[in-house]
Amino acid sequence: MGFVLGIDLGTTATKSIIFDRESNIMGSGHRELPQLFPKPGWVEHDPVAMWRTVTESVEEALLVSGVGKRDIEAVGVAHQGESVMSWDAATGEPFYNNIVWQDRRGAGRCDELKKRHGFDKWVNRKTGLLVDPFFSSTKIEWLLKNVPEIRHKLSQDRVRTGTLDAWMISKLSGGRSFYTDYTSASRTMLFNLREMTWDEELLKEFSIPPGVLAEPKPSSFHFGVTDPTAFLGIEAPIAGAVVDQQGAIFGQTCFDQGDIKNTYGTSCVAQLNIGDDLVFSDKGVTTTVAFGLPSNTKFAVEGIVYITGAAIQWLRDGLQIISDAGETEAMARSVESTLGVYFVPAFVGLAAPFWDYRTRGTIIGLTRGVRKEHIVRATLEAIAYHVKDVIDLMEAETGVQASQLRVDGGAVKNGFLMQFQSDILGIPVIVPKVTETTCLGAAYLAGLAVRFWKSLDELKENWQIDQIYAPTMSRSKAEELYGGWKKAIRKVIPVYR
Repeated sequence: MGFVLGIDLGTTATKSIIFDRESNIMGSGHRELPQLFPKPGWVEHDPVAMWRTVTESVEEALLVSGVGKRDIEAVGVAHQGESVMSWDAATGEPFYNNIVWQDRRGAGRCDELKKRHGFDKWVNRKTGLLVDPFFSSTKIEWLLKNVPEIRHKLSQDRVRTGTLDAWMISKLSGGRSFYTDYTSASRTMLFNLREMTWDEELLKEFSIPPGVLAEPKPSSFHFGVTDPTAFLGIEAPIAGAVVDQQGAIFGQTCFDQGDIKNTYGTSCVAQLNIGDDLVFSDKGVTTTVAFGLPSNTKFAVEGIVYITGAAIQWLRDGLQIISDAGETEAMARSVESTLGVYFVPAFVGLAAPFWDYRTRGTIIGLTRGVRKEHIVRATLEAIAYHVKDVIDLMEAETGVQASQLRVDGGAVKNGFLMQFQSDILGIPVIVPKVTETTCLGAAYLAGLAVRFWKSLDELKENWQIDQIYAPTMSRSKAEELYGGWKKAIRKVIPVYR
């Protein structure tokens, strides 16, 4: 009996999970990934540490599962989206640290571009994205201009640059494969969604030679074979590659137009499947590739909340009012309300629907009666409020009304947050049995490519519900609470007043 390995190279940790044909988890591995902050607004990862988290988490998954290396029939990789790496094609050695999606060193460049009349809309109609340092283009531009070794080796055709799927595929294959998938390319602000290829005008704008970027392919594709000498003795097809959030929409089997999911991780991303047709928005949601199969490509509109799980980490590591994220549910339930406290966790600015990267985090409504439990509750409630912001906007821009929300990620274990999310949205929130849907989506894409799974219908049959949270709060109370959040937002974002 064979198995499929899914690897999720995330922002704060790497997870590796081995799945059987019924989508059961046979074994998993987890390694935390430290972040580096060399300058204010800069966020990086050490590539050596990144690769170590991959190999160690895979080794752990194999050990826990008892699955033999020869029984791995395919490998799928998911990654942290807009982050960027550059490495030497000849040696495989990185030229610089991974620049994380949270990094803001491209903010000045984006400000300059946005001053050009119509530039933002021009970019949006090509890529589905907004001009923002969140996306990969300004990170790639910075690397090519500011790392001397890269400038030197460009003329030798030795520079390889791109999102982390391209780096992972290259590392896994021992340097033999250089590909990216459609979902990853669609997060760079360099990919033309109508033509499904790199946009020549945008490459020229950012002074990026086409040859440094990987060739875009469907998310389910034979990208190459793992090199056993480079990857723990495993020799298996690398057959799936996907951005972590799109991996989750695939793992949630949101294959049809109108399906919607939300992932609670370091950041939080809601995605609504819009099918075959493109919908472009000027209001703050972005358009992206949901997944690419050899036979067809599906698109999605997306709303991004930069800081969700990272806010919980701040409670633990910054304020030190919790020692573990698991404590937050009981603490939130121990008080009846936040006493009017609202927390806007804009540590790196705000994404959808505001897209203001200058905003910083703010807590308002503090009184002498506020205790740490109220701050914890306000943090959890802020996550739910911001998710409502983006889902309301996606519905308005597409005309699609969500009847339910499928959820995944670490925070779905928090019953208080899930119930509050349902109450604020006014619709059921559905938690699947397998909540590690990013790894599952990467595995599904890989398994389809090698015929481990035969069809999307087979995958839908595997998806099972673990718990449903139905609204219990009155709409008037929900609207009152949400109104307080809107007032808090108006206080911290001058342009939103």
